[in-house]
Amino acid sequence: MDNDLGMVEAFRVYLLGLQQSICSQVAAIDGSAFLVDAWEKPPGERLQGNGLTQILENGAVFERAGCGFSHVRGPQLPPSATQHRPGLAGAPFEAMGVSLVFHPRNPYVPTVHMNVRMIAATAPGQAPVCWFGGGMDLTPYYGFEEDARHFHQVCRDALAPFGDDKYARFKPWCDEYFYLKHRQEARGIGGIFFDDFSELGLARSMAMTQAVGSAFLDAYLPIVARRQDMAYGERERAFQLYRRGRYVEFNLVWDRGTHFGLQSGGRTESILLSMPPLASWAYQQQPEPGSAEDDLTRKFLVPRDWV
Repeated sequence: MDNDLGMVEAFRVYLLGLQQSICSQVAAIDGSAFLVDAWEKPPGERLQGNGLTQILENGAVFERAGCGFSHVRGPQLPPSATQHRPGLAGAPFEAMGVSLVFHPRNPYVPTVHMNVRMIAATAPGQAPVCWFGGGMDLTPYYGFEEDARHFHQVCRDALAPFGDDKYARFKPWCDEYFYLKHRQEARGIGGIFFDDFSELGLARSMAMTQAVGSAFLDAYLPIVARRQDMAYGERERAFQLYRRGRYVEFNLVWDRGTHFGLQSGGRTESILLSMPPLASWAYQQQPEPGSAEDDLTRKFLVPRDWV
């Protein structure tokens, strides 16, 4: 990776520390421990490398919370990674990152996703190319304006030291990326998203990516604290499961990270840790006009300037 093995190792150390910090604090909130599953790709497989998957299931606060670290190498970049870099088609690559999705039990607590990653590739006869990507986004089932404002404010503050333009660019990028084109519907209220990023130079681009990862707990845990004890019934639970179905659709149909992992021969159990434990679908289901469920569609699943 740009002939800087020290920086690669520093990013790996950062990612493992980030994963442990997040899982430790979430476990303390839930009262349940994460299952820790260290893995290594066996010799002879197309993709080589190792990782650490941590997952909490059937907890008091989180019905399923998965947070995975992976560091892999492969003989050629999959198509999902070269659509914006066609000159690297077929190039050997190295990738590492932390990715998480937390599915809460209470429908008033939003689902959250965060990912930070580094990818490098070397085309024949060319110098190595390295770039970063990541971000975080919030998917509420019942919308609260103060939660949306808080989440976006933390995202903006994390990016501020790296230029006033970053949040202004990465916020609409997130809105555009986490969009179910086949439904013509947003997945949630967004956040920030960036990919193929190296414009600040390797060291500063890495620092920006780390700032995003390190802001995650401040962005999400205050929302969990506000909502986790709210009373709910069968109606709210049924709507949560219905909206989770949309989450599944996006991750399997549109998400580049899922496609990258599966196309490159990654570890399926770790790639699909983002799936909720339960979800449902209903034919042409429409929320009752004027209801809280209708508010989600009309007021929150539309691009807005939250801060």
